Amino acid sequence: MPLSLYPILAGTALPKGGAGEVGGKAWGLMRMAAAGLPVPPAFVLPTSWCRLLHGKRAEDSALREALARGIATLEHTSGLGFGSARRPLLVSVRSGAAQSMPGMLETVLDVGLNEETVEGLIRLTGNPRLAWDSYRRLVQGYAEVVEALPAGPFEELVAQALAGAELEAERDLDYAALRRLTRAMLGRFQEISGRPFPHNPFEQLVCAAAAVFRSWDAPKAASYRRLNGMDDRSGTAVTVQNMVFGNAGGDSGAGVGFTRNPATGDHELYLDFQFNGQGEDVVAGRRNTRDDQRLRSRLPQLWNELENIGNALEALFRDAQDFEFTLQGGLLYLLQARSAKRTPWAALRIAVDLVESRLINPSAALARLAGMDISTVTRTRIAPSSDGAHLQSLARAQVAGIGVASGPIALDSAFAQQMYTAGAPAILVRHETMTADIEGMASAAGILTATGGRTSHAAVVARQLGKVCLVACGELEIDLARHSCRIGKQTVHEGDVVSIDGNQGGIYLGRVEVITEHPERELAAIQAWRQAIKTAS
Repeated sequence: MPLSLYPILAGTALPKGGAGEVGGKAWGLMRMAAAGLPVPPAFVLPTSWCRLLHGKRAEDSALREALARGIATLEHTSGLGFGSARRPLLVSVRSGAAQSMPGMLETVLDVGLNEETVEGLIRLTGNPRLAWDSYRRLVQGYAEVVEALPAGPFEELVAQALAGAELEAERDLDYAALRRLTRAMLGRFQEISGRPFPHNPFEQLVCAAAAVFRSWDAPKAASYRRLNGMDDRSGTAVTVQNMVFGNAGGDSGAGVGFTRNPATGDHELYLDFQFNGQGEDVVAGRRNTRDDQRLRSRLPQLWNELENIGNALEALFRDAQDFEFTLQGGLLYLLQARSAKRTPWAALRIAVDLVESRLINPSAALARLAGMDISTVTRTRIAPSSDGAHLQSLARAQVAGIGVASGPIALDSAFAQQMYTAGAPAILVRHETMTADIEGMASAAGILTATGGRTSHAAVVARQLGKVCLVACGELEIDLARHSCRIGKQTVHEGDVVSIDGNQGGIYLGRVEVITEHPERELAAIQAWRQAIKTAS
């Protein structure tokens, strides 16, 4: 088996095979690093490893040798030691297919921590809270991704820790509470798996990399590829990258941004941010992310830097970008950039704006829109009442996908698929819409969740599917046992009809009347391009 791997460092030559060889995530990191943007050092095992390791054991000697070589490069670059008890290097292990698959493949963060290196991280950073928070995140992430253990027992421990401390969020727990939580998670890991959590950092790394490769064959990933007409054989790459810590307190945090609004196409910075958090807090959809405005007011210079980076990314990639970033102690690091998933309405708006900005030419824009029937692109709004009265909403939520959708409530993906088959697409209502719900999301008319943010993986996928989507509805409580939910003060049952407004964020009982808009400006521009190209030929 070949021992190929590629470093991701400033000044390193780009591989000739591009994203098809190293995966879209690594290719984006390589291009950003080459452009001088702030990217933490990393290396990538290309997509060929996924195919070559298919069905093999995680202990494959070639995989071990390649990872050892890559880690040696990161140690040399950082001056840290993987497994060092005094200056430990920690890494993330991330997936990256040639074509973006948001949330369908797996990631493991904070790899390299154990009872010795956690003390080393405290000595290195002077921050015991960071060390124990990172350790508990590793245990839970490793349990779910590598060992395929259920999330519930670990989330239960988090809830118990918060209740005991009378706090609402993990970021408010102090280091002593996080140390107790970590040790409880280590005990829970052994209790459920029947073996202790792996102490050896290199064993953690090998098993994490193998698990990320295996995630290519997960049912949700296979469903996503089928729904999007993607090749099942191409495989995922694995990127191993120096950890940067958004959970370091102070001016630290994690975020996901879009260089343009992916729902409407408006040219504005669109992001979710979590102070004192890591990337999974933002993208997983389990937590509400409400710090984007606080980031803007508290750190206006950083907001300006993010806007400048958005412009730099569009100039580099010639398209609207979805980018993941971490802020550690006021320093900004980019962890990913990819072509932004967008609604059909936004796709037209962005294509026209990019041509007008001279980032692409009309032929390139038409090529990007080639698979879309632009004559069917519309946007719905709630029709104004003839007597001027306002509809009374049950509750409100954050808008993540435009339009208006009405349908019977479905509290799980199976019922959403059943309603779709019956010709009555449903509103999929979930506490958190996970990417494992991909089949139900594809069958639904719209999606409503109690938690999550506008840039969570599920919201990204919903927009790509053209679904109306509302997230983070604080007044939504779901009772699966009774097949009902409470929206505001109203109890509604599975099968009852509701409407969700992806323009203003309202949720309404029953169906509402809508008006339909067409993107007249963009359609006219596209018609003019086609005429000009026809005349020139």
